[in-house]
Amino acid sequence: MPKEFAFELLHQDGKARRGVISTPRGQIRTPAFMPVGTAATVKAMMPESVAATGADILLGNTYHLMLRPTAERVARFGGLHKFMNWQKPILTDSGGFQVMSLADLRKLTEEGVAFRSHVDGSKHMLTPERSMEIQALLGSDIVMCFDECPALPADRHRIAASMELSMRWAARSKAAFGERPGHALFGIMQGGLERDLRQASAEALCDIGFDGYAVGGLAVGEGQAAMFDCLDYAPDFLPQDRPRYLMGVGKPDDIVGAVARGIDMMDCVLPSRSGRTGQAWTRRGQVNIKNARHQDDPRPLDENCTCPACRNYSRGYLHHVFRAGEIISSMLLTWHNLHYYQELMEGMRGAIEAGQFAQFKAGFHAARAEGDIEPI
Repeated sequence: MPKEFAFELLHQDGKARRGVISTPRGQIRTPAFMPVGTAATVKAMMPESVAATGADILLGNTYHLMLRPTAERVARFGGLHKFMNWQKPILTDSGGFQVMSLADLRKLTEEGVAFRSHVDGSKHMLTPERSMEIQALLGSDIVMCFDECPALPADRHRIAASMELSMRWAARSKAAFGERPGHALFGIMQGGLERDLRQASAEALCDIGFDGYAVGGLAVGEGQAAMFDCLDYAPDFLPQDRPRYLMGVGKPDDIVGAVARGIDMMDCVLPSRSGRTGQAWTRRGQVNIKNARHQDDPRPLDENCTCPACRNYSRGYLHHVFRAGEIISSMLLTWHNLHYYQELMEGMRGAIEAGQFAQFKAGFHAARAEGDIEPI
């Protein structure tokens, strides 16, 4: 395994990119989807099961882990990889988004964010320096800068002030990160839906210099059309020779659209959260297993899928265990969804390599347009 973090761009088809990120803990094939292990677990999944779906990397959450069980406690267990029994790479977010969306009584200043925990009301202060310290204690392979992410829509003055603060925090994050061979630090572009602010943010980040770059501040209420409009230009402001990460995205059609616009990495709670609420994602779109139409159906969710839910169980069974509130329902549907997401990424990687991404994209949308199989 390499001792340093590196990114190699292997193929390009239009703006879609196929590459590989090398880390001391293994390679990450891009485009890559990162399942979210918020509190040191991908809900309803064993780590080896997540690996079996084809995932090369997981995302952990700084905010949740700093509150419970605390980063210091994770460090005493030997770091997050050992603590949760996941030996492949881990990316940790900075905690900024969760502070803004979850914390009570938060107060934003130049120094950072003071807030009360949503868990027990305890007081905390999260700054760029503290975020870097927490992520170092966790031992993640890819560390994210501490930033502020305003919800959209917001007025231009608010977005500009937030972006400029995030760029100052990015410089402080870089200084606090220091020299950590084998670990990478990613900067986060902000700027809402304002092209000039996105460009200014990218230029500021490039001046500081990072191992990779994220497009932040999207998938926060602006809608897919507006997000795609922004992605038509935002990734082009970032260096070609570094990975580009779109944070918090998304649905399968969001992911395909983002890859078409030059994105290399994505994460989202959707496949695991959907699995727990009876929703399955398939090549023909979304299936709500809770619906009565499935109760007598002996067919699998997707006859072409090789996940355990589709290989071994009928729609009728999956409907039954969901309605009965059985834990196996969350396990099987989450496994299926994560398998489908990784299969989607593998398909896109192959298509880009073969110079056939446009055909892949057309086939993806055509299959979804057919809709689910007809009821029995």
